[in-house]
Amino acid sequence: HPESEESGSLLQMAVSVLQNSYLDSTSQDGFQYSQAILVENNVFLSELKAFAQAKEAAGYSQEELEETFAFLLFDNEEEAKEVCQTGLRVNSSSISTLGDPAKGVYISKYADCLHPRPWYHGKSGYIVICKLIKGKVKVVSENYTTSYTCPSPGYDCHVTVSRSNAPSQTSHCKAFEQSQYYVYEVSNGSSAERPRQICPYIVI
Repeated sequence: HPESEESGSLLQMAVSVLQNSYLDSTSQDGFQYSQAILVENNVFLSELKAFAQAKEAAGYSQEELEETFAFLLFDNEEEAKEVCQTGLRVNSSSISTLGDPAKGVYISKYADCLHPRPWYHGKSGYIVICKLIKGKVKVVSENYTTSYTCPSPGYDCHVTVSRSNAPSQTSHCKAFEQSQYYVYEVSNGSSAERPRQICPYIVI
């Protein structure tokens, strides 16, 4: 295939991943995506696989091992590319409501809710679509104190107690915080600097 055709189908696939992951149905018309770049990092891919195999051996269900998508937003291409090269590492988040940012990483569940402040007209940025294996998910209540919630033994991911509020009733910042995954990998009492269950996949 000519390259343009191939990157065209990658773009289509990436856009459909994003559109299937919107929180707010009005987002369908709100975003334009121009270019998709496949991230091929064999280290991350093989570690994602190794993580899945280890957890399968530990008796995880197929549902817990299922690959889903999660999203990160960057203002510039350098930052997006850096995450694709070095992976999503601890101490990279300004949020701390679901767990200690020094022991895990935060990543967005929704493709239209990637920042505490609303997207304004004319703004552009780079989204990194990541493959994610959530593993065992623990629902935790949000913690606004400085004594951060620690990773839960036997789990791999924290999510917040889900609210039934419509997005319109929730401030954008709150919606952003409530739609984060807090993902960690703890072995022998210490947290991995880069949890293997997140694998950067496409930059768009």
